[in-house]
Amino acid sequence: MAHCLRGTDDTHAPRVGFIVSKAVGNAVVRNRTKRRLREIMRPRLGELRAGELFVLRALPHAADAEFSVLEAEVDQLLAKAQKKLEHRGRRA
Repeated sequence: MAHCLRGTDDTHAPRVGFIVSKAVGNAVVRNRTKRRLREIMRPRLGELRAGELFVLRALPHAADAEFSVLEAEVDQLLAKAQKKLEHRGRRA
């Protein structure tokens, strides 16, 4: 699951947040999942505009997913969140 928000302050760089609950696994598994997600998002930060906040919530299957599968899911979520932001921007 992912959310992308556009803040009112465009002076800060785009930010990414991660939510990894205990349902994903113990502390070692949760931290490994966060590291993998950070590594996936690092080259994609350029796709976010200034002031945007992208939040990824890891579901339990993320702990066991192959890196390429996780990467593909993040790409889909990022595209979907960006599309929603653009749609909201046109209506406002």
